[in-house]
Amino acid sequence: MSSSVSPITDAEFDQEVLQNPGTVLAYFWAPWCGPCRLMSPIMDWAASHYTDLKVVKLEVDPNPESVARCKVEGVPALVLFRDGQPVDSIEGAIAKPKLTTMLDAHLSPAV
Repeated sequence: MSSSVSPITDAEFDQEVLQNPGTVLAYFWAPWCGPCRLMSPIMDWAASHYTDLKVVKLEVDPNPESVARCKVEGVPALVLFRDGQPVDSIEGAIAKPKLTTMLDAHLSPAV
């Protein structure tokens, strides 16, 4: 899997997230969102730390369809998908330990 965060759009959401046979963390963000800027390095860390996780990011303003589908009401927001189904989500900025707890419940960390 990719070890970096992949920016995607509404047009790519089905293929990259819903049709992905693995585990995907969708990170919803906005350039005007201060807490989103704090989350970016944590998303990069997760993408490189978890070998069986794909991390994608969607900018909320130009991608309203995916935002509505995932029922995202605030940013930053994280929605974890397994085999195209949402299995967990968090809204608001979180620290790395909370993200680790969420991901470890669904994944095996890289060694």
